[in-house]
Amino acid sequence: MGRKLLDFGLPLVILLAATAIIAITGADLKVSAFFYRSPGWPIGDQAPWHQLYRFGFYPAYLLGTAALALFVAGFFRQPLARFRKGAAFMVLLLALGPGLMVNSVLKDHWGRPRPREITQFGGAGAFHQPWQRSGTDNGKSFPSGHGSSAFYLAMPYFVLRRRHPRLALYVFGSGMLYGVLMGLARIAQGGHFVSDILWAWGVVHLTASVLYYLLGLDRECTGNKH
Repeated sequence: MGRKLLDFGLPLVILLAATAIIAITGADLKVSAFFYRSPGWPIGDQAPWHQLYRFGFYPAYLLGTAALALFVAGFFRQPLARFRKGAAFMVLLLALGPGLMVNSVLKDHWGRPRPREITQFGGAGAFHQPWQRSGTDNGKSFPSGHGSSAFYLAMPYFVLRRRHPRLALYVFGSGMLYGVLMGLARIAQGGHFVSDILWAWGVVHLTASVLYYLLGLDRECTGNKH
């Protein structure tokens, strides 16, 4: 129970507290304003931000494809069979986290206008807080699709943490750093607010936590198998 509380409770506390701080301080508008140069977003068009936008989601696809290949191979090669559950976790997480929850359920239907679409930055729309659903489905700012694909790279942490805790922390830290860099790229391009990036991580992390327990990864033996 303690571990489950940490896996679900800590991310929720971070999400809610950070969202409140962002709203109180006005960080969404202030950070976006730092990158805005009327009439556009020239910083986001420069390296490395432009390259991150164009190519930065490919690592997630490569990881998901590799996990799918490992899952299938586990049915034909006995030494690989023990990796099937972890591989299935990564495949399902890519499909359900960045794929379904972020891009299909929230992003396509929440309606939050992007920074470049609101009046403060040369657009025609009104600014919405992340909890304010728009009356239309035109805005696609919340949450960040690119951000979610970047934070996905931190989620092998769940597969590794029982057998290889130190490696798991390294992978988690590296993936989170990549997610932050991707988030900066999207903010610099006027594509997302800080809170969109925050919730991109939150949705993927919480989806990973659910899958971790549904697939029984918490019950895997920590000893080496020969």
